[in-house]
This record gives sequence, structure tokens and C-alpha cells, in this order.
Amino acid sequence: MQIAPACAPELMIENRIYDEIEVGETAALSRTVTQQDIELFAVVSGDVNPAHMDPAYAETDMFHKIVAQGILEAGLISAVLGTKLPGPGTIYLGQDLRFLRPVSIGDRITATLRVTEKHPEKGDLVLDCRCTNQSNELVISGTAHVRAPREKVRRPRVELPGVQLSRHERLRALLARAAEYPPLATAVAYPCDANALGAAVEAAQAGLIIPILVGPKEKMIATAKAANLDISTYRLVDTPTSVTAAAAAVALTKTGEAALLMKGLLHTDELLHAVLVPDSGLHTGRRLSHVYLMDVPSYPRLLMVTDTAVNIAPDIEQKRDIVQNAIDLAHVMGIETPRVALLSAVETVDPKLRSTLDAAALCKMADRGQITGGLVDGPLAFDNAVSPAAAAEKGIVSKVAGQADILVVPDLEAGNILAKQLTFLAGADAAGVVVGARVPIILTSRADGERTRRASCALAVLIAHNSAAAVGL
Repeated sequence: MQIAPACAPELMIENRIYDEIEVGETAALSRTVTQQDIELFAVVSGDVNPAHMDPAYAETDMFHKIVAQGILEAGLISAVLGTKLPGPGTIYLGQDLRFLRPVSIGDRITATLRVTEKHPEKGDLVLDCRCTNQSNELVISGTAHVRAPREKVRRPRVELPGVQLSRHERLRALLARAAEYPPLATAVAYPCDANALGAAVEAAQAGLIIPILVGPKEKMIATAKAANLDISTYRLVDTPTSVTAAAAAVALTKTGEAALLMKGLLHTDELLHAVLVPDSGLHTGRRLSHVYLMDVPSYPRLLMVTDTAVNIAPDIEQKRDIVQNAIDLAHVMGIETPRVALLSAVETVDPKLRSTLDAAALCKMADRGQITGGLVDGPLAFDNAVSPAAAAEKGIVSKVAGQADILVVPDLEAGNILAKQLTFLAGADAAGVVVGARVPIILTSRADGERTRRASCALAVLIAHNSAAAVGL
């Protein structure tokens, strides 16, 4: 007999062995069906039938709404067998079920099992199974065949792990918005590996861009062949090196042949150097800066992080441009008055900590109209910027604290670390773009997934098509 230490009854699971069970004995379990239940079952089973997952399709289906997978509700029967009757040690031999009514989100389903037969030869049971909804309507009926345990088991109830689904609905909405516009000609500088070339092809196939591939022609063709990518319909501009490819790609934007600029297999500084030469035609009077638009599953809104890739240790004037660039981008995203949190290690001004002094100065610049279009506050520690509870605990009175739309980091190291933490530890999806030039600049990394690369192109498309409010103009 497996007996655990003493514990409150509701925290324990105890079985009923074969000899204890009587014909007519019952047990029941109830659960309210949620959207997350349906999605989690789809993740586990791979059942992405649009009747369960696509509200638009479900409206046209016979039930005119999302319905739960039948086996999802049937799982309650298994739960009763495994935890109550007979409980731990039960072997599930078979079942015969009929699904009588659809189950929708919000329905409360009760599974009731009743023992109808006992077979002592092997300790087998037959149980009548009934699942009813909150209106006592029968949704599932049938029988279950099990082998009951012979040994008594009483164990602590295992605590279920917390689950958070990464739906990335906000980033999907960005992609949907961009898809409403016609694709834009995009100069892709030196796409000479499978990742860089693949990113351009993926974005083209998604209807976001029309690539103009700039680099050594034979090398690009060989790369496409090796990666099984079809580039036969794209314009190729033959240049011998990454440096000349960057210059030629920038020239295409200067003449208006391309509306976007995209980084391929070359260093970021090579591409940006070509952008910054005096006659590039891309200058706006603003400092270039990189912005990550991040869809963090645990955060209630899109979150922008800047600067994560361009400015290493920006001074106060450069930070002013970084902040203004991000605010302008937020306007393109439809955020009318973005909340800007100027990050530091603390939330008070400390003369020994430069980031707090910069934050205080930037706040005053916003007060005096040198930064416009957003609510700016700082210094704020990261927790105070994104957590209302943390801000309240510190007694911070602010229209930004706890609900930031934009996080402005002290330097590139902090920004790079923060963005990668959000991506790799918090499950964030991201879209990155360099702003401050006359056209958006798409920077992709070999570590970026397909969705991030496509979303970065979508973000650039939105900026370009909203040129009246475009960043840096």
C-alpha cells in the first residue's frame, strides 16, 4: 500500500480498489470550457480544425460559433477514472462514446460515471459515462471499460504547471494591417546566404515587398539554387562586394526605385555607412535609431524597445532623437499618445548614475516641447515601467509607470540584453526596424525566426505607406 504523509483531504488523491467498489457507485467532475482549453488541446493534439480555432469560419459552420473538440470534454471521463473512480492505478481498457450536442466556450460540463458491472477474474469494471452541460442537457454518453487497482494508493495531488499561450495576436494584427497595402520595392543589400535571401523571398511570398537583390549576381544565383529558392522573377543588380552592394542599394532608394532598404549578409555598420554619406539622399536631420516592436505574451500591449542595434552610448541629444523616433513610430502603429519610460537601475535621480541624469533632462525637454507627441517619464527601473504593482509599491505617481508603451534603454548593451531576454526567456515575438532616415531600414539577424523577419518587413511597409507620419520626416 502506497501511503503519503498526512495532508489535508482536498490535497490528496485516494483510489478505490476493486474489492471496495460496488455496482451503482458514482463519481463526478466538472469543468468550465475556456478558449485556452480549446487552444491547449489544439497544441497537444494538432487538431486545428477551423470549427474550433477560427471564429470567422465558425460563424459560417452549422453551429455558427466556436465549438470545443469532442475529445476535450471526453477527457473529463478519463480524469474521473484516474483521480476518483477507481483512481490511481486504473488501467483504461476501452470506451464507447456518442457525442450528442456541441460544447461551446463558457459551457460547464459535468462528467458522471456509474459502475454497472464488475468482473472479478481480472478486476475489470464497466462504467456508464454521462457528460452534461449547465442546463443538464446530455452532451456525451457511453461506457468505459477499465481494470481497477488492487493496491491502495493515497498520494498528494500533483500541482499543475502554469501555462501561458503565446498567441502573438498583436503582431499578427500588424501583419494583417500591412497586407492591406500593395507590396513595396525593396533594395536588399548583399543577400548572399540562405538566411538573408530567404528572408527577402519569404516577405515577397507574403505580399509585403518586391525584392531588388543587390550583390554579386552569380553568388546570389548560386545561393538561391543551394537553398532551393526561386528568385527568377526578381530584379538582380550586380555588384562585386558588400560595400558596393550597400552603396548601390542606397542609390536605388535615392532615385525612388526602392521604397525600403533591407540588410542582407553584411555588417550593419557597412549598410548604415552608405546611408550616412552626405549624398545618400536619406538624411532627415534625425539620428538613426533601431526600434524593436515586441509582442510579449505576459504584457497587455505592444512594447517598443529602443535603441538595441545602432547607437552604442548615445549622448543626451542623440537620446532625444531616439525618443522622438520611437514616438513617431508609435503614432504610425496607431498609439495616439505613447507612454515613454526612460530606463535606469533606479527611479530616482543619482548624480553618480548618468542614465538618471539623462532621463531627468529628457523629461524636461519633453516639458518644453523639444520632444513631442508622447508622455515621457523617468528615470524608471524596468519593473516600475511595466508593472503597476511594482510602481505602486514604490509610491511612484506617474502616467507612464506600470503601463509603458516605449522603453528607452540607457545604451546599446542594455537594449540588446533586454530585447533578447524578452525574446528568449519571455517568449516575445519581435519586429525590428531602423528609423530616422527617409526610408525605413529592415535589419534581420540570422537568429531571427521567419515570423520575426516577416514582421520586420511588415512594420517597414506600414511606416512607408504612412509617409505623412513616417518616422524621421
